[in-house]
Amino acid sequence: MKKPKVIVTRRWPLEVEARLADAFDATFNRDDIPLEQDELSAALAGADAVLPTVSDRLGARLFEGGIKAGILGNFGVGYNHIDIAAAAAAGIVVTNTPGVLTDATADLALTLLLMCARRAGEGERELRSGKWSGWRPTHLCGTHVTGKTIGIVGMGRIGQAVARRCHFGFGMDVVFFDQFAVTGLDFRARQLGTVDDVLAVADFVSLHCPGGGENVHLINAERLARMRPEAFLINTARGDVVDEVALIEALDARQLAGAGLDVFKFEPQVPMALRERDDVVILPHLGSATNETRIAMGMKVIENITTFFEGRQPPDRVA
Repeated sequence: MKKPKVIVTRRWPLEVEARLADAFDATFNRDDIPLEQDELSAALAGADAVLPTVSDRLGARLFEGGIKAGILGNFGVGYNHIDIAAAAAAGIVVTNTPGVLTDATADLALTLLLMCARRAGEGERELRSGKWSGWRPTHLCGTHVTGKTIGIVGMGRIGQAVARRCHFGFGMDVVFFDQFAVTGLDFRARQLGTVDDVLAVADFVSLHCPGGGENVHLINAERLARMRPEAFLINTARGDVVDEVALIEALDARQLAGAGLDVFKFEPQVPMALRERDDVVILPHLGSATNETRIAMGMKVIENITTFFEGRQPPDRVA
């Protein structure tokens, strides 16, 4: 029986690529350079399945005609880089990889939170540059984490994992906003009525909502102005959730104390005004970047496309 033709748009962990090569007629991106729009179009026209990542922009125009692919097996839980309505209209199934990256992303959010609070990025840069003159009582004093209030925007799997770490690990009070009622939590938390309510009371605001749609610039100038001047904004969700221009202006005006960012609106481009700031910690989209997690994500994709080609419903279908 002829194996389905699969195109993988970026390099994946070797264990996953080996499994794909065994089960499918797989083509890999050996150079690991993001595909251009014409290359993505050719992939959709020539393969039975295309396996994209967040670095691939699949807008509505790519789904307008001449498509062979029946499924997009997205490598990641977020899929706002795919016009899923256009894909669905073209008869293409879209899947993602939920669940397996929860702990890694939650750990990374805590990394950013702690780095912001304790000015770890500043300290490392000072030490590496040879400018550290020794211990002194007023040197790089940050802010306490234990006992503070964490505000979660989006109380799904990752939001809950972050809240759980903050509550049990640091004795933090938890407040959160979610568009749905959230019950059955195994820790004490208060669900507030609006995003604004969370911003007004939290010492740390951690974003865990989907990107795209109505969440584009969810954190805008008006909402940033509602944050406490001692508070920090943490984003491991999607870059377009935060208006980066408004964030820079709010930091200049000292409307908040700082930010920890793992995602950016126009990745891999990051505004120089963010890169040069000492009150901002920036990481290159490392949320799920553990070997264990990336392998598990790839295996999730394989499970989804395998069930699709077997004529069954993929377990992680989003469109």
